[in-house]
Amino acid sequence: MTAPAAAEPTAADRRRWARYLVEERAEGAVYQKLAARREGEERNILLSLAEAERRHEQHWLDLLGGEPKRLPRAGVRSRLLGWMAGRFGSIFVLALAQSAEARSPYDAEQYATPAMRADEKVHYEVVRGLAARGRRRLSGSFRAAVFGANDGLVSNLALVLGIGATGASSGFVLFSGIAGLLAGALSMGAGEFVSVRSQRELLAATEANDDAVAAVGDLDIDENELALVYRARGMEQEEALERARLIVAAAQAGVRRAATGPVRTHGGEDHDIVGSDWTAAISSFLLFASGAIIPVLPWIFGLQGTAAVVLALILVGIALLTTGAMVGILSGGPPLRRALRQLAIGFGAAAVTYLLGLLFGVGAV
Repeated sequence: MTAPAAAEPTAADRRRWARYLVEERAEGAVYQKLAARREGEERNILLSLAEAERRHEQHWLDLLGGEPKRLPRAGVRSRLLGWMAGRFGSIFVLALAQSAEARSPYDAEQYATPAMRADEKVHYEVVRGLAARGRRRLSGSFRAAVFGANDGLVSNLALVLGIGATGASSGFVLFSGIAGLLAGALSMGAGEFVSVRSQRELLAATEANDDAVAAVGDLDIDENELALVYRARGMEQEEALERARLIVAAAQAGVRRAATGPVRTHGGEDHDIVGSDWTAAISSFLLFASGAIIPVLPWIFGLQGTAAVVLALILVGIALLTTGAMVGILSGGPPLRRALRQLAIGFGAAAVTYLLGLLFGVGAV
């Protein structure tokens, strides 16, 4: 297991090995904690990753000649991951672990074995695969949450800045902000309700039923004709023929077999994916309102003029940076870049509205 040394190890080498040792232990503990919060295949995969980290840990122990009396602390990222894994076990932990695995130091480490270098590359792909599963489960609701909150943040910030630029009083700016919050939140909620209700009605109209299967025992047809029903519902010819044969055989024997029931191209699973119209409407209302209230807070607490504008920009800036960083973590990209992009887009839209307010509204109110 131990790689042959190119030269006599120095004190700096031993300090580096000790650092590798504690990092491998910390990473293994993260995978152990994540596995404890999962079951089935994902749990087994995470336990296998933890076992691989123990092999790497043993490699550095062997080079060090046993457990050192003093060891450095694991890095801030590793400690943060361990803390989060023990309390949340969420997709955010896997996304951060993916970023950590992408930066293996072993490629330039002469005392690491080729197998360890290969392990690290494989670990990155495994963690990325696990994170991708979580992203797929989370993508719809997370997209809606970010979109709703950001829409409220940006649109209401633009509104209050645009109104403020016209020279309106603080009371009028506050009234406009509250009106914008309610109007936007109601619009978002109503839009989501109509969208989801329309999707559910469309799925219901295209959903298959049991009529043809229930009557098959009484009809003077062969399985090839019945297969046309399934082909019309989107099945391939061979699969449709096989399904028809099974149903005809069951009907002739006087048995209804649940396993050969109707083919549903858009069944209950699709309804579950689309979700509830009322849930979508209420959540969209609340998400938009949660973002839209932030730019109005300075005026709610009595500030006015430049102080209110500056505080509104600071609060909205923090919120935009936070949501942008969360998107970056979940997407596996650099959080800082995503955060700055979100900030630039939001402030850019608000700046355009503010300039328009200065251009067209000075002295109008």
